Order: sequence, then C-alpha cells, then structure tokens
Amino acid sequence: MRYNQLGNTGLFVSELCLGTMTFGEADSAALWGKIAGVDQDTADRILDRSVKAGVNFVDTADVYSFGNSERILGQAIRNIGVARKDIVIATKFLGQMGDKPNDRGASRGHIMDSVEQSLERLQVDHIDLYQIHGTDTVTPIDETLRALDDLVSRGLVRYIGLSNWAAWRIAKAIGISERRGFARFETVQSYYSIAGRDLEREIVPLMQEEKLGLMVWSPLAGGLLSGKYGPGAPGNGEGRRQEFDFPPVDNYRAWACVAAMREIAAKHETSVAAVALAYILAKPFVTSVIIGAKRIEQLDENLKAVSVKLDAEDLKKLDEVSALMPEYPGWMLERQGAGRRPTPFEAKD
Repeated sequence: MRYNQLGNTGLFVSELCLGTMTFGEADSAALWGKIAGVDQDTADRILDRSVKAGVNFVDTADVYSFGNSERILGQAIRNIGVARKDIVIATKFLGQMGDKPNDRGASRGHIMDSVEQSLERLQVDHIDLYQIHGTDTVTPIDETLRALDDLVSRGLVRYIGLSNWAAWRIAKAIGISERRGFARFETVQSYYSIAGRDLEREIVPLMQEEKLGLMVWSPLAGGLLSGKYGPGAPGNGEGRRQEFDFPPVDNYRAWACVAAMREIAAKHETSVAAVALAYILAKPFVTSVIIGAKRIEQLDENLKAVSVKLDAEDLKKLDEVSALMPEYPGWMLERQGAGRRPTPFEAKD
C-alpha cells in the first residue's frame, strides 16, 4: 500500500480509501437500500481487513443510510480498537437529512448543525476531512467557506474538501479563500473511471495547478467495469448496477474498455476489476481511490489492485481504448501549446 500526500497538506493517506456507502440497513423501497445492507458485525470485519491491508483512510457521508453509515463506522472503529490517530476519517454534508426547509444545503446553519451530528454519530471529537457533498446553488460560496473556516479554527475539522463541483466554482472558492484568509479546499471527490474520463478536460488541470488532492468515487462505474457485465461476461451480471443504474456511462465505450481489460487481466492473472482500479491508481493526479464492499470477498478482490503493476504497453492500450473525444477549446489548446510543456497525464512509476 502506498501513501500519498493529501492535497497541499502534510497528511498522508492510503492510495485506497474504504468507502462506507454500503454500511446501513437494506431497504428496497429507499435509495440507500439499493446500495446498503452491511450490518455492524460485517462492517467490523470489513474495516478490520482494510486496516490490516494498510488502509488508513475511510470515507462516509451523513446522508448515507440517513446517518447509519456514520454510526456504524464510528462503532466499528471502536470495536476493532484502531487508534484515532491512525485512521483518517472523511465525511460529507449537504443532502436532505430531515423534512424541514433548513435540513439540507451548505448554509452556515446547516453546516453547524451537521458537523455536531456527524461527530456524535462517529463518536469522535474531530473530523479529519469535512467535505461539501455537492453544489448548493442558493447559499453564497463566501458563507459556506466562512462557516467551514470556523470549524477548522475550532478544531472540529482539520481539513476541508468538496465533491461534484464544476471547475469554475472550485477556482472561485480557492480565490475567495486566498483573498479572505480562509481555510482552503484541499481535496476534490469526483467520479472517474476508465469509461468516464471527463474529469481530465477541466478539473484535473485545475487540481494540478492548485495542488488539490483527488479522491475517486465509483472507479468501477457502479460495478459496470467489474467484469460481470458486457460481452464475454460470465453469468447474468447480477449486482448493484441491475438495481441502481448509476453513474451514467456510454456502454459502447465501456464494453470496448472491458474487452481490453479482459486481455490484460488474463496476462496478469487477475480480475477485470483489479485492472480497472490499477489503471486509475496509475494516474499521477489521483490521491486515493474509494472502494466499497458488502462482502469480505469483494473487499479482498479490490485490495488486490495495489499489487497489479500495469506496464507501459498495458497503459498505452487502455489509454487509447478509453481516449476522450476532442472537445473545444481542448483541441485548440493542445495544438497551440504543443512543445511548450510536458503532458500532465504521464503514469506513475
């Protein structure tokens, strides 16, 4: 397991992050019930196995199973006896957590209420990385940043991050923080996979310029890239994707990627999922890849990705099959900037 610097901080986190969206009760009538279902005992075993494999980074959100993911994670940390200083806890706020008008969003009031509730559910006195879970188009960015800065000053939160923002909004927030002396965002949590490389157009160059860390969610595109789906897949492809078809993916592109990964997986005697994860881990701008599981067997399969070393030929083949279509002004910038600077997307050693 490698450990990478979190954004422009002195904190180091494991290249794999345990995602806990699966923690909580299964309820087929609710959104999270299509994803969750991991009880306390299983969560304890998943966390214990992850920590023993070198994972020191866990991610959750208040909205996952409406607080139960945080609650189960907090209890699991206590149950397996991992020292608080040895685990980096990330959680998120924004989503609907009640039926009142101010039970959601990025207002100062909701942030202050949310952090106290998350701390209680997690059974901790501070959150290492507190992230806004999406875009609040109503609350001014200044208000959100001031509230988050106060949390950092009070020691309730150590670092702040964001998820699912457009590049221009991230740039604006960084500018406001610099101008007003607020704690700045250190991480971006975004969807990124071999079948969905759109992040490379605008957000990746911004992250590299501003030294932001990238936490990747859904690196297997909701299981679509696990090898259970598409041409040549064994069985009938049962799994989460059958119940919850998200994130949106161009299946034509995805199946081409899966076909290429099957060949590479056979070469390395590993799984398609491990190759998909290894491809993302090889990108130099990726800090940590979030993996989730409902069963120990799924977790073990994902953990194998850190030992899969794709060679230059593998990476070239995967880059080519998953290449983004040229888009303006990107193709003009590439043409005009040729020879001026090296490509920022070279693979890690």
